[in-house]
Amino acid sequence: MATSARYFDLLREMKNAYNHRLRLVESAQQRGIKPTARLFSTTVATVRKWLRRFQQQGGSGLRERSRARHRQAHKTPPQREAQLVELRKTLPTFGARRVIREFDLRIGHNALERIWHEHGLIAKRRRKYQRKQDLARIKAQWALFQQISADTKDLDDIPRYWQQARHLHLPLIQYTAREIRSGLLFWSFAQQRSAAASAVFASRIQRHLYRYGVSLRDLVWQTDNGGEFKGDFPKALGDSQHVRIPPAAHTYQSDVETVHRLEEDEFFDLEDFASRGDFLAKVHTYQLYFNLARPNSHKENLSPWQIIERLAPRSPLQLCLLPPVFLDYHLNDSGGYDVPGHPYSSPQTAFFQREKGYIAQPIPTPIKRKRSRDHTMYFTRSIGCRRLRKPNAMEISKAKSSMDCKWLSLKFMLCVLALLHTHAAPTKG
Repeated sequence: MATSARYFDLLREMKNAYNHRLRLVESAQQRGIKPTARLFSTTVATVRKWLRRFQQQGGSGLRERSRARHRQAHKTPPQREAQLVELRKTLPTFGARRVIREFDLRIGHNALERIWHEHGLIAKRRRKYQRKQDLARIKAQWALFQQISADTKDLDDIPRYWQQARHLHLPLIQYTAREIRSGLLFWSFAQQRSAAASAVFASRIQRHLYRYGVSLRDLVWQTDNGGEFKGDFPKALGDSQHVRIPPAAHTYQSDVETVHRLEEDEFFDLEDFASRGDFLAKVHTYQLYFNLARPNSHKENLSPWQIIERLAPRSPLQLCLLPPVFLDYHLNDSGGYDVPGHPYSSPQTAFFQREKGYIAQPIPTPIKRKRSRDHTMYFTRSIGCRRLRKPNAMEISKAKSSMDCKWLSLKFMLCVLALLHTHAAPTKG
């Protein structure tokens, strides 16, 4: 008994006993059955069994055989098995336990899974990236400007950007909108989330799309359930439809969330900014790169503009050129929003003093900090009720943004038109 136990204990420790049995058979052919049994510490019957199998089947006879029963006494009848197979074809997404529970079947879940497996009705579970590829193929059949996904992103959790934001008073919230079919990207920035800022953001995009021939009635805006997408936001969409995703269904916004990850890796973790104007210029440059030149591996390595050209060849290039803005400039003091020709309601808050040679321009920021004589009222929103002082050179460089340049260009054009009108006026003889 002890010798037999040693042999089988040795086999249990082996991952594959084929070579050990082959040596046993070769020893039996050379030495005989009984000497081999004593040498390998096993029984004569065991040596005789493997020797007979080797003689009949060759090397394949030394492999392990299934120990399952050849006949099942309680096997499911063929008629009952056909019903279970038909039930699986009707409900392919239901598992064995759920089918048994829902239909009160008198069968074990292992037996039910065995029947389905024998008929090839249990498919291998698809991985997440495969399911995403299926969804991408479905979205590739959508019409151009069928849906825009909008979301916001916190920028104060990016270490490289956070230090610059504190020093230069850069915005802390990013508003993002992305057209699903082409991947076209629109950006804007603000100091905090608000329904008014979201309404300004959506209103600018809606007017931009309408200006270049996009049908707003066929457009759907998809957002999450955040407070910034309530209140004034649905009103700003006009004829377009607004839908919200179910709570905690973050995968519904996968297109815009993917952009948030890409821009952090490709832009915010790489760029340094000298001023707010420099930030706005670099943000606009990256947006142009993303819309016009950057290939998307999930969209046949095409850029958004290339996809738009293929689907709508007569679309103007200006469709991709909407620049990002600071949404705080478009908000009034009462918390609402308006979009005038110049973002400031009072002419006293933004002017050009030719005789002194400097620009006084307020930059709104809700960051609370202790004010002293060194911290002037130059960077406040409610500047209309305070006295302006002459800013220093650093403040002048911060105040010069792209919007200031447009405002000055407009005033210059008006002056030129006035001069031309004066010279063109007829003289009295």
